[in-house]
Amino acid sequence: MNLIQTLKKGYQILKQNNVDSYQLDAEILLSNSLKISKEELILNLSKKINKLTYSKFINYIKRRQNKEPIAYIINKKEFWRNEFFVNKNVLIPRPETEHIVEECLKIIGKNHKKRILEIGIGSGSLILSILKERKFCFGVGIDKSKNAIKVAKYNANLHQVINRINFIKSDVDNFKSGKYDLIISNPPYIDKLKLKYLGVSEFEPLHALNGGLEGIEVLIKVVLKASQLLKVNGKLIVEIGENQKYKMKEILKKNNFF
Repeated sequence: MNLIQTLKKGYQILKQNNVDSYQLDAEILLSNSLKISKEELILNLSKKINKLTYSKFINYIKRRQNKEPIAYIINKKEFWRNEFFVNKNVLIPRPETEHIVEECLKIIGKNHKKRILEIGIGSGSLILSILKERKFCFGVGIDKSKNAIKVAKYNANLHQVINRINFIKSDVDNFKSGKYDLIISNPPYIDKLKLKYLGVSEFEPLHALNGGLEGIEVLIKVVLKASQLLKVNGKLIVEIGENQKYKMKEILKKNNFF
């Protein structure tokens, strides 16, 4: 069997299982099975595929037909300007979260030495992206999941910033260490009653999505903690849900933020 026949087989299975992006997904999964780029795959469609690689591809396709996210199948996800290792212990980085990186880079000059804390580090994609762009900054990442910290450490090594970040297993309530110029967080902010309507929530870690009854339970804890740990004129940058703006503004004002 050659690559074009293999690809068509992948298309067919995914299409039959109502995967809308069946063509793109099959191409990504086949190129990863072959350990080549998607462009290289397209240029070599007449080449034969060996049994082992075919078997690996079909296994990937079966996982995708069950709606498992591509990022977990191939263990990687692009974020900002980098590629990060991800697995089921961490949330898959979202494009909208790149706005936090953008806002941080606006307020940190290229030669600034800032101490940055990330509350709920997950894969590390957020703080590590900032540290890669700002060579004189130092980071601390906390997470209550030891498996998430393992993933973040792996990514810190991968991106050669391990010497500028410390990882601490802690939840937001019990963390009391240090003072920071900048605190960032993309905490769980989804109303727990709405969680079951999310397409990928069965694969992603629920603790990273569940924000309690109104979705702001963890957000409030982040604000309270930031008010204690920020230096004078320090900044808090946090991602919130689309309907939480006015509630969060009230909470921030009550805690002396502006």
